[in-house]
Amino acid sequence: MARKTRLMQQVEDHHHRTLERLLPEMINEQGLTATAHALGVSKATLGYWLLKLGINVKRVALAPGETLEVKQAR
Repeated sequence: MARKTRLMQQVEDHHHRTLERLLPEMINEQGLTATAHALGVSKATLGYWLLKLGINVKRVALAPGETLEVKQAR
């Protein structure tokens, strides 16, 4: 597990959740820019956090009628 900065810990305390759980949920719902704004950090800082925590963000384009399924590795 990566060592978290003071700002990372403050965000976790404010939202009562770990960043590993909070960030993917927020990014899926709001997108990167809105998530950074909601957390009060820059997009660069958010990108650094994602890299540091090993959270992968993928952008996928789907044709009409196509679906996407995400599976959790166990």
